[in-house]
Amino acid sequence: MPEFHNSFVHLLFIGLIALFPVVNPIGSAFIVNPYFSNLTKDEKKLAVKKITIYAFFICVVSLFAGHWILELFGISIPIVQIAGGTMICKMGWEFLSSDKSDDKPTDAESKQAPDSGYQKLQDQLFFPITFPITTGAGTVSVLFTLSAHSANKNWESYLINTSAIILSILIMCSMVYFFYLNTKTIINYLGSNGEKIVNRITAFLIFCVGLQIAVTGIKSLNL
Repeated sequence: MPEFHNSFVHLLFIGLIALFPVVNPIGSAFIVNPYFSNLTKDEKKLAVKKITIYAFFICVVSLFAGHWILELFGISIPIVQIAGGTMICKMGWEFLSSDKSDDKPTDAESKQAPDSGYQKLQDQLFFPITFPITTGAGTVSVLFTLSAHSANKNWESYLINTSAIILSILIMCSMVYFFYLNTKTIINYLGSNGEKIVNRITAFLIFCVGLQIAVTGIKSLNL
């Protein structure tokens, strides 16, 4: 039993260390924050809850079946990185070239808010907010590695190892939920001018992150 306990703690620690930089719940929270600008507190809570559930679903599917799904469609991780990185670049450019976040809403926009807030965001909760921003190609590849690392012919050892990885996924998803829900509070301390600066810097970082992911995918291709 001490051996199993050590294996569980060891894999839990490895899972958290490996997943944190690729999920990056703190950095991702600033990236997705502009999407929540027109939501009420309850709507934002519901949206973040769905994103967290989607992220957990993607992680679990990647852990158990992701490798076979990609093989079924003949898709490689580098291609996923290039496609996901391109989409993130596009979003970053749109945020950079848009002045909507700097302007106060007009009366007409305020009247449309109930219809254009959460209802409009619903179609974006899974793609692109959950995938590839929150859990992208990096998360999938890390989970592939963790899945191989946890493999064991002994079923008892396999279940213990897999439970440790699933727990690390749960902890990471809990961090996503916390930071996504409270990012606005952190930004509010900066004031209106500080918020504009953070939004602009974040938009630039979104573009850079997307470019980095795409370039990493291109470098990984065996051309």
